[in-house]
Amino acid sequence: MREAKFATKSIWAGEKDQLAFGATQVPVVHSVSFGYDDMDDWYEVAIGNKKGHIYGRNTNPTVEAFEEKIRILEGAEAATSFSTGMAAISNTLGTLLRPGDRIVSIKDTYGGTNKIFTEFLPQQNIDVMLCDTGDHEAIEQEIAKGCKVLYLESPTNPTVKITDIKRMAQAGKAVGATVVVDNTFATPVNQNPIELGVDLVIHSATKFLGGHADALGGAVCGSKELVEKVYHYREINGATLDPMAAYLLLRGMKTLHLRVEKQNKNAKEIAEYLNQFDMVEGVYYPGLESHPGHDIAKAQMKGFGGMLSFSVKGGVDTVRHLLPKLKYANRAANLGSVETIVGPARTTSHVECTPAERAAMGIPEGLIRYSAGIEDIEDLKHDLEQAFHALPENMVLQS
Repeated sequence: MREAKFATKSIWAGEKDQLAFGATQVPVVHSVSFGYDDMDDWYEVAIGNKKGHIYGRNTNPTVEAFEEKIRILEGAEAATSFSTGMAAISNTLGTLLRPGDRIVSIKDTYGGTNKIFTEFLPQQNIDVMLCDTGDHEAIEQEIAKGCKVLYLESPTNPTVKITDIKRMAQAGKAVGATVVVDNTFATPVNQNPIELGVDLVIHSATKFLGGHADALGGAVCGSKELVEKVYHYREINGATLDPMAAYLLLRGMKTLHLRVEKQNKNAKEIAEYLNQFDMVEGVYYPGLESHPGHDIAKAQMKGFGGMLSFSVKGGVDTVRHLLPKLKYANRAANLGSVETIVGPARTTSHVECTPAERAAMGIPEGLIRYSAGIEDIEDLKHDLEQAFHALPENMVLQS
């Protein structure tokens, strides 16, 4: 039988084995424990020799369906899940790193991830080297010095910078590093890091996978051997995905392909549209030919994503006036939803960082992260137009 296409997998993958009572949708199994009359069967399930569930912190049927769906969409051998995207990141790093180890990454990772690199890992005597994003030669030089983990994010949050994943994965493998990529911004619709040589792929499922801003979750996909290690760390440390959240994520993923295709299109048109406004200093979107990483993105991505960012003249003062004027955008710390979402990095992706730390990462205080929704593009364009035109005249003159 021929393999199904991505859109079909988004709907059907991972669900059949969890259906019950003739239902066409995966049930939400809230039971914390799972009982056994046969003590030997119970033991075999408990030690992993037999399929089944014993306790909700370990596994759950609804959660298992979510894990199987993302596993198939990413083309991985195995997948496990977490209560949040940051739980997925921290548990993965906790699994792979020990005192004395070295990790190489980039400066433009998500703010929470950056805090792990700059605050928590050094406390554990783990050497962290953060390289300029996009400087592939410098990253390769640091990798060649040896590292246990190579951690990448492409496109980055919120500056949407691009890293050549295949090239970096080859450099990491050459020194025996485990290569990890946060694929949240791209989604498996647009990018499959495993095909590019990556060992583990991380998602904040809260974002594009769920797509409706109503469920927290995270996922890690990769080889069976590595995922089993990450799962073991998670089952003991307890960052378990809730069954109801798993159900909502499953429901959201059924329309992942449709949503992301529309968000790709809307984001590109918005990025092009923003260049006409005098108050816009710069627009950052890998789908623009002017983007420094455009050629790499074009080679490794099927679509350029639904995320962009832009900087405005006047910095924070302009942001304060501009964003409240938008009618078709939630001003919130989230992304990837069906509704357009906007916010400055200082209150969203990098709220944990100081202004100086943001500046060191090349994130101006006037940078706005724009998560394109699935609204009609003409409405989104008109919304931006009226918001810019409503800025105080003296602000425009001062620019």
